[in-house]
Amino acid sequence: MRAVRFDRYGDRDVLYIAEVEAPEPSDGEVVVEVRAAGINPGEASIRSGALDAMFPATFPSGEGSDLAGVVSSVGEGVAEFSAGDEVMGWSWQRSSHAEYVAVPVGQLIAKPAALSWEVAGSLYVVGCTAYAAVRAVGAGKGDTVAVSAAAGGVGTVVVQLLRIRGASVLGIASERNREWLSAHGVVPVVYGDGLAERLRAAAPNGIDALIDLFGPEYLQLAVDLGVAPERINTIISRDKAKELGAKVEGSGAASTPEVLAEMAELVASGQIEVPIAAAYPLERVCDAYAELEERHTHGKIVLVP
Repeated sequence: MRAVRFDRYGDRDVLYIAEVEAPEPSDGEVVVEVRAAGINPGEASIRSGALDAMFPATFPSGEGSDLAGVVSSVGEGVAEFSAGDEVMGWSWQRSSHAEYVAVPVGQLIAKPAALSWEVAGSLYVVGCTAYAAVRAVGAGKGDTVAVSAAAGGVGTVVVQLLRIRGASVLGIASERNREWLSAHGVVPVVYGDGLAERLRAAAPNGIDALIDLFGPEYLQLAVDLGVAPERINTIISRDKAKELGAKVEGSGAASTPEVLAEMAELVASGQIEVPIAAAYPLERVCDAYAELEERHTHGKIVLVP
């Protein structure tokens, strides 16, 4: 089969397509023929070596967590799925950017028929991250919550989940995302100089919580605006969060089939939209990351093996 590999840390040009042996299922595993697999900023950080202390790579390394596809074979002890079933889920072995992937059965759910392959194959990271972040700040009815990078892959799901929970949402994003945010019940607030003043104007009664999806400056901004540290959550700025006493909860805090199934049902029922910014064939993985790393993507970028 074909699979994405890299042999050393570096820019996206270290990625290549390798011909490797297709996996066989071990006990309790399912082999999935991948139809779509999302890409995420964390994977780019692992590839560059920026996360070596936390998530060291063993070379040659594969990559990819999100996946959706069709079951091709099952291992001993697997009764939940059979060959031909449509599934979605995740791999913790950096292996989903490939034509086939072996996954423990507990990391898969049945794919709702209403979900496209592209959406199903990119939901795990953004869906479980959004769930964890919203839960971490205790957001609900009557709260006003600010979200940085509100129109990105995770941000688009976070703001919609907050609205479902009854919160008022201030979406920090670029001017070009104003229309999408407004259409989804979010108050758009353009980032850049004067942001604090614009947030105060948009929320004259104060901001109760902030979810950071971009960088440490937003954690400091939240404190400056009077948000209690226990109601600030970041998925990216660990050092700043430790300094301020803020929370750092992401997909790892909500990676269960039950959470993924709940998020999949919200999408399948039309309550949450997952925008697909672009879909690339496997051999254009470098182009996919080039678009992702511009950090201006609205929604998800997906690889289609």
